[in-house]
Amino acid sequence: MALLPILQYPDPALTSKAEPVTEFNDELRQLAADMAETMYAAPGVGLAANQVGVLKRIVIIDVSEDQSDLRVLVNPEILSHTDQLMDFEEGCLSLKGLYEHVKRPDGVTVRAQDLNGNFFEYSATGILAVCSQHEIDHLDGTVFIDHLSRFKKERARQKLCKLRHNDKKKH
Repeated sequence: MALLPILQYPDPALTSKAEPVTEFNDELRQLAADMAETMYAAPGVGLAANQVGVLKRIVIIDVSEDQSDLRVLVNPEILSHTDQLMDFEEGCLSLKGLYEHVKRPDGVTVRAQDLNGNFFEYSATGILAVCSQHEIDHLDGTVFIDHLSRFKKERARQKLCKLRHNDKKKH
């Protein structure tokens, strides 16, 4: 397994739509394993392939406290969502250090394929619903700040620039 570099906003891969996975092979399994290792090391609770520069529709999620519930979603799609919205503070490994409140449906049903190409579905609420929506957004070229008003998005970009500037000064 290998740690993969996590692309940082505004890298063009983060605004690109990922292509469906059509081959379920050892290369895909290796990508999933490397993505999981990268996500856990970051540390994070979700990672989409385009965040590591691979424009394929694959997502890794584990919202458990003890890293015991790894979910690999290949070609995921949201089948349905509740009308009820939830306000949740989100962060992203590609916008390191930035956290903003985003309103999303508080429940979703997701359909995906596993690493062998078998279809499965799950329904989620809470952090798993938020994380599922956040990561599937990545596959469509959307980052979480895209859900903010124009004013709040610009403010978030300025915060991100300041965070990166301060981070460079530390190192």
